[in-house]
Amino acid sequence: MESTDKNFVPRWNLDSIYSSLQSKEYSAALDEFKAQIENTEGLLKTADRFTRESNENFDFAAWLAAYLKNYNELIANERTLAAYAYIIYSTDTTSTQYLNNLSYIEKLGIQTRQQYLKFSTLLLSHSSSLNEFFTRFPEFAEYKYLLEETIEETKHQMTAAEENLASDMTRTGGSAWGQLQEQIISNLHDQSGKTFNELRNDAFSSDANLRKNSWQTEKSLLEQNQIALAASLNNLKGETVTLNKRRHWENALDRSRASSRIQKATLDALISSIEDSLPIWREYFKAKALLLRKTKATASKTAGSPGHEGIAFYDLFAPLEFPQEKNSGNDSASLLSKKWSFDQARDYVLKEYKSFSQDMYAFAKNAFDSGWIDAEIRSGKVGGAYDEDFPKNHQSRILTNFTGTFSDIITLSHELGHAYHFSCMKGKPALFFDYPMTLAETASTFAETIVKQDMIQQAEGSDKIKIIDLDLQDTSQVLVDILCRFYFEQSVFEECEKGELNANDFCRLMLNAQEKTYGCGLNEERHEYMWAVKSHYYSTDFDFYNYPYAFGQLFAAGLYARSKKEGPAFAKTYASLLADTGSMSCEDLCKKAGFDITTKDFWKTSIQMYAKEVEEFKAFAENL
Repeated sequence: MESTDKNFVPRWNLDSIYSSLQSKEYSAALDEFKAQIENTEGLLKTADRFTRESNENFDFAAWLAAYLKNYNELIANERTLAAYAYIIYSTDTTSTQYLNNLSYIEKLGIQTRQQYLKFSTLLLSHSSSLNEFFTRFPEFAEYKYLLEETIEETKHQMTAAEENLASDMTRTGGSAWGQLQEQIISNLHDQSGKTFNELRNDAFSSDANLRKNSWQTEKSLLEQNQIALAASLNNLKGETVTLNKRRHWENALDRSRASSRIQKATLDALISSIEDSLPIWREYFKAKALLLRKTKATASKTAGSPGHEGIAFYDLFAPLEFPQEKNSGNDSASLLSKKWSFDQARDYVLKEYKSFSQDMYAFAKNAFDSGWIDAEIRSGKVGGAYDEDFPKNHQSRILTNFTGTFSDIITLSHELGHAYHFSCMKGKPALFFDYPMTLAETASTFAETIVKQDMIQQAEGSDKIKIIDLDLQDTSQVLVDILCRFYFEQSVFEECEKGELNANDFCRLMLNAQEKTYGCGLNEERHEYMWAVKSHYYSTDFDFYNYPYAFGQLFAAGLYARSKKEGPAFAKTYASLLADTGSMSCEDLCKKAGFDITTKDFWKTSIQMYAKEVEEFKAFAENL
């Protein structure tokens, strides 16, 4: 709701979900959830008994209909309770009551995950009855993809005893190695006590010498700990290779694609399109290096100079500053440097949403007016931003930490995009609220793109170049650096099949990946220890935790290009596409919306928008 106070920053209102942990509504929901867990357990025991003792008399179709009805209600309750438990804790992390409640809900969630494993095994053993099920219960027709997906996933499970053993061993195996990496990184600091994360954040500093010195210190600290970090990555990936073989996956990438719901042809088209665009991004890196040299904003002796046109690794995130801007007194007119009030941010986001879709605008306005956003910075509240969705009553809540900067506008539009995605799924059963990583960032990135592109059109001169740089900086990380990580992880798995890897091997593979992607876009000052920094490499749950980000970025850009071409009519296509993200493969979803992601044409259209920005950026750098 708009306020007359210029310093107003809102807290959210949770009354329409639960007013408190002590409320009757919360207690009733918790009791209902526990009863649903018991009902599910009873249904699973009945199916198990019939399967073992009298399978020929087991009406699996009727059982499955009853199970799915109960399970949907259970999932809706569980996710609402879990979301509520987390969001109240996240705004008061000092509360023991909130922490204990969060732990209790998570403990109940362990039971539901165990029940899902039992269900998936039963479904596989009775998969021949699915045709009868869909004939007798046509109201469940839209579940076909999800049930078939569950069956395929279950085929890649070991026996129950082996899976339980693997889960137990992972706690002291892969997960423990991942925790070791986290512990090492989180406890690293330089001689003055500056933490590793603080050193990493110096990459965004306007102080050129600080950026370079912190980069050097960062690499030195990683080198000092390279034996433990390499052992962590080597043993974790070794465990993954072993388990993938036992689960009958040909390789880690096949397992990842299945989780992402994409075909090999789609991934090949995506990767190939990014590879084709690498010369464009290298031109951007060289143009930025040239700008930094011309404005005396780099500590590199060679970057941006003849023969060494590429940028230094530590300058990739360097902010642009131009001498003519200093003491100009125009900060209030600059979109980048002005101090935004929350109401100004609200109005700007609403204007941008309305420019695309009346429905999207109406949703966002309701979110603001109904108190769905907590933007106030205060003690005990977590940093960053997120969107949390509640299946019961189909609402969302958004947390940000609003300071009035340009980036806060982007963050607000991003998180509201997530919430709009969920709103488009209203009326769907709770099981359909899960969608793969490849599609998870679609609506949020699309919303960001709308705002960024409008800002680029509004801005002029060096201010426009700065906004273009921020857009290209973010996108190049999602495409070029993500491709670099993809190449690196691919090579690690290939070499893990042959033997043990040490720190020197990982550094060699990282430099090879950087050369294949950044190439001449970087000068000789690179970062061979990036394998030790990125926590995604150290996950036992999801290998290749990289290309889905590139998919999301280019998918959203492609949708934006379609919207500019088709005009207001595309808004309905877009909302329909978001509604179906949890019920089909990425290919079928896009085919339904009228485009093919298995060929390079769609992805190239997405990249063209950024290619034009690079040309404008490059021309500015050369003519400065």
